[in-house]
Amino acid sequence: MGLVKDVIKEIGNKSREFYEFVLPPMDMYLNDDNLKIIIDIPGFTKNEIALSLCGDVLSINAKKTAGEKESESLITNQRPNVIDKKIRLPMEIKQGEEKIESAKYENGILTLIIPVIKKGKNISIE
Repeated sequence: MGLVKDVIKEIGNKSREFYEFVLPPMDMYLNDDNLKIIIDIPGFTKNEIALSLCGDVLSINAKKTAGEKESESLITNQRPNVIDKKIRLPMEIKQGEEKIESAKYENGILTLIIPVIKKGKNISIE
C-alpha cells in the first residue's frame, strides 16, 4: 500500500508544479481610461500576494506562509503553494510612469485597475 500512496503523492506534486506554472487564469478589459485585470488566485491571503509593475510588465508573486498540521498525513498536494508570474500588458507604459490605481482581493479573486496614460494628440493647424 505504501507504493500506491507514494505514487499518488508524486502525481499530486507534479499536478501542483503544473498548476504553479500555468496559473493564474485571468481576464483583461481595456477601455479609454483604464485596464482592468481580474485574476483567480484562490487559497492565498492578501498579505501573501505581492504585485509590482515595471514598465509594461506586471509581476504577481504569491507564497503560502501557513504550513500543514503535523498531526495530519499529507496524501496529495495539488494546490499551488507559490505563484510567480510575469504578464506583459497590452499597452505601453514607460519606466517611472507605472501606477496601479487599485488592487482588491476578495473571495480568491484579485481585481486590478491600471490607468491608461493619455498621449497628447498632434493638432493640425489649418
